[in-house]
This record gives sequence, structure tokens and C-alpha cells, in this order.
Amino acid sequence: MLVRRGKAPLAGEWSIPGGRQETGETVMAALLREVREETGLTVAVLGLIDVVDAILRDHEGRLAHHYTLIDFSARWVAGTAAPGDDVIETQWVRLATLPHFSLWSETQRVIELSARMHGPLAV
Repeated sequence: MLVRRGKAPLAGEWSIPGGRQETGETVMAALLREVREETGLTVAVLGLIDVVDAILRDHEGRLAHHYTLIDFSARWVAGTAAPGDDVIETQWVRLATLPHFSLWSETQRVIELSARMHGPLAV
């Protein structure tokens, strides 16, 4: 499942569902909430894939944002995919078509790693 971001940073770019963890919220609760808010889907977590630092710089090379991304594999349980929250589009995508979405290299790497760990239907 890919989502097209509707807000900065990365507005208009394709990514995997995710977002900010709220104070007092567990990582798992944040994962389930963000997927539901952004896609309308209920998922079951299969396992941790990787932890990635996203360090974004402005046009002058200064640090603009630093996010620590905790990436998990999950499988669809219920719901129909529809954009919500800060997403403008959702799309189920096959591994072979990932290059058409111009994903950040780390996003593509994590998706491919998930497929190797849990099989392509888990992505």
C-alpha cells in the first residue's frame, strides 16, 4: 500500500503510510492509528523491518527536519483503501511496479526487505 502525501514535508510524493506518534501512545498503537487514518484500512503487524533516519535539508543544505522512522510489515485485515487525513491518494502496488513511483531509496529498500522477510503478499 502506497500513499501520496498531501502535506509538507514531501507533499505530492509517494510513500508508505505513517506519521507522528502522539505523546503517551505506544509505537504499535501509533502504527495502527496512522494506517487507519491515512488509508481506512485495519492491518495486523507481521514484524519490525528496520529503523531509518530521514534527514531532510533545505535548499541551502541546512537541517530542516530529522525523523526516525520505525518500519513494520503488516497485512491487510479489513477495510477498503481510501485516502484520509493528510493523504491525497492510496494505491495497492505490486513489487515490480515500485520503480514507477519514484520512491525515496530507503522506502523502496524497506518494502523490498519486507517482501523478502514475509513474502510479497505481505507488502
